[in-house]
Amino acid sequence: MASSISNSAVAFTGATASDLLRSSKSCGVSGIPLRTLGKARFSVKTRDLSVVAKARKVKKHEYPWPADPDPNVKGGVLTHLSHFKPHKEKPKPVTLDFEKPLVALEKKIIDVRKMANETGLDFSDQIALLESKYQQALKDLYTHLTPIQRVNIARHPNRPTFLDHIFSITEKFVELHGDRAGYDDPAIVTGIGTIDGRRYMFMGHQKGRNTKENIMRNFGMPTPHGYRKALRMMYYADHHGFPIVTFIDTPGAYADLKSEELGQGEAIAHNLRTMFGLKVPIVSIVIGEGGSGGALAIGCANKLLMLENAVFYVASQFGGYDILLWQRAHTAIGEMTVYFRVALTCHDSPVDWDYYPEACAAILWKTAKAAPKAAEKLKITGPELCKLQIADGIIPEPLGGAHADPSWTSQQIKKAINETMDELKKMDTEALLKHRMLKFRKIGGFQEGVPVDPIRKVNMKKKEEPITRKTPVLELEDEVEKLKEQISKAKESSSKPTELALNEMIEKLKKEIDLEYSEAVEAIGLKDRLLNLREECAKANSQDHLMHPVLMDKIEKLHDEFNKGLPTVPNYASLKYKLGMLKEFSKAKCALEKKSKGEELKLDIDKKIKEVMDRPEIKEKMQALKAEVQKSGASNAADLDVGTRESISKMKKEIQLELANVLKSMDLDVEIVTAKKLIDDGLKGKVESLREETNKKIENLMNSSDLKNTIQLLKLEVAKAGKTPDVASKKKIEALEQQIRQKLATAMNSSEIKSKHEELLAEIALESNGSLKNDLKAGTPKNDESRVEINLGANRSFT
Repeated sequence: MASSISNSAVAFTGATASDLLRSSKSCGVSGIPLRTLGKARFSVKTRDLSVVAKARKVKKHEYPWPADPDPNVKGGVLTHLSHFKPHKEKPKPVTLDFEKPLVALEKKIIDVRKMANETGLDFSDQIALLESKYQQALKDLYTHLTPIQRVNIARHPNRPTFLDHIFSITEKFVELHGDRAGYDDPAIVTGIGTIDGRRYMFMGHQKGRNTKENIMRNFGMPTPHGYRKALRMMYYADHHGFPIVTFIDTPGAYADLKSEELGQGEAIAHNLRTMFGLKVPIVSIVIGEGGSGGALAIGCANKLLMLENAVFYVASQFGGYDILLWQRAHTAIGEMTVYFRVALTCHDSPVDWDYYPEACAAILWKTAKAAPKAAEKLKITGPELCKLQIADGIIPEPLGGAHADPSWTSQQIKKAINETMDELKKMDTEALLKHRMLKFRKIGGFQEGVPVDPIRKVNMKKKEEPITRKTPVLELEDEVEKLKEQISKAKESSSKPTELALNEMIEKLKKEIDLEYSEAVEAIGLKDRLLNLREECAKANSQDHLMHPVLMDKIEKLHDEFNKGLPTVPNYASLKYKLGMLKEFSKAKCALEKKSKGEELKLDIDKKIKEVMDRPEIKEKMQALKAEVQKSGASNAADLDVGTRESISKMKKEIQLELANVLKSMDLDVEIVTAKKLIDDGLKGKVESLREETNKKIENLMNSSDLKNTIQLLKLEVAKAGKTPDVASKKKIEALEQQIRQKLATAMNSSEIKSKHEELLAEIALESNGSLKNDLKAGTPKNDESRVEINLGANRSFT
């Protein structure tokens, strides 16, 4: 486009373009827009004045709007404007240091599958076993994470970002840009979206999913423009009545010189003041790491929720504006001061107090390697912050972290948002503001040197018992092998150190088996029924009632159902292994105890025999007897006369009686064995067979439901009666005992054992002149009764 101006020569010395444009009307310029003239290039000729205006070629603005936009796209047609597009390919897997043991198992599975494909052989059982081990190892690892491991998961490169969650949980979402002050910070994303038909204002820190995106998003570290954009959207949501949901995932606010010059601390403090006055519900969710004031600038909410592996800490590496932030927050909120274990820093201070784990470790322990210890002391994980009442709830993550299943994690977040908003929407505006104020008012209120009054001490939370950690099977196998080596060596040497190690292992295995059984009950789905049954049993015991047969049937049914479902639970292999180890070590312990008791008993018996033989009267008699034998001149026992033999026999009986009395005083059963005719081996075998059959019959009778219930009632009655039962309790116990005796006698008299017993007695009478008959009568049931000893507890038994 070009136009010419006809006029006399004009001197342009000292004149500006605006002066020329103001005088364009008088100069005869017509048909030229002022905007065009503003971009025009002027050329001046000495003869005639001519102005030439040319359009500057600029690059056409490339909107991310496709040529044929799909109107039915998820989130609405305006989502085509978003720069954030989901990745078509899965991100490259990243293995954290503590996950390396899992990689070895995963590699084994891949190798076996590859071998199966190459050879055509069936390795399905081996693959299933390896996968089961992998899942168990993964569960053991991720259910007992340390704080520093949670920090590493929160910083995982593949962890889902704010927009990943937003596009997963919302039906429609429109991103809103700009702080209306000259800049749009990509590190904070804001927008309006709907969840289940409800409209919310969303805002959150946005990290990148790769290096290029991280540079564009400034690694999720906002500048003052980002916080002012969030502030603008807060006012917008408050005006239109939209509830606010913020997502926190930042190492902290950006700490460069330009941000300081633009008022980073002032922008954060302004957000803090504003959020405490907003009349709409606010929910904040920490999805990764929440660093200091950079997180609090959008985190002053009615409810603060955290993902299971998220962390929230002070990261005051930003110089002096942390003091400014908290001073302004104090002024804005009035006399309320919020303390979040904040490190106060100052430009004039030579020390920069950093409280994220690595920097804290470097300051306190002079090495970043102490970061695990620092992370534990700082109490920055979700469970610890819930105990301190800073966080209000934990949103679960899948095994392996949120990046293992982002979609499932997003749905958990959606569920938490709906539940929390339902709770907050029941409050009116005044209650909502008061709730938000009190949440922060109660944090960090401690007074040193002031004793706690008794009323508050009574209501204080009791100290929680430490969580028992289940030992991984591989680690337990190593401990078991070491202990087995110690036991094998101890057979040749002293067993005292081995006994201690064995007792520790047995106690550990018992705890491990309790945990395994609890896990199995939960896996089968019997946890609620078991708890209800425990309550019923506790109620019956507290009311001093006998256990009802219906309740006993419930217990039996639950026991049978559990035994049937036990082989199908995921941890059955580890439970079976631990039970086997417990049985084996218990046998080893019994053997060691028997060996130890046997040695001690032998020493005690030797000592007692020596004491008896060293008695003066025994020594005198022994010496007199020796002198008598020497006088007789006999060379062997056959040459002794009758009187000397009788003296020796008498002396022997006296010593035997003395020794028997001493051994009986040690609670030992003593029998003086005399020579007698050997019993025929065939008859002896028949006697033993009848004894075993009799014992088996008695055992079956004891386990029958009718007799078992009666015995259980008897045990309960004895336990309730205690050591000093009253008359009514004695009568009940005697009646139950008589009932058991009658049932046993009836069952034994009606069985085949009675006839077998009589036949064997007749056979023994013919062949052994009654010598075996006496033994049989002493060891087997009589014709009319059976002997059964029942342990009733409390040092009592019933025969």
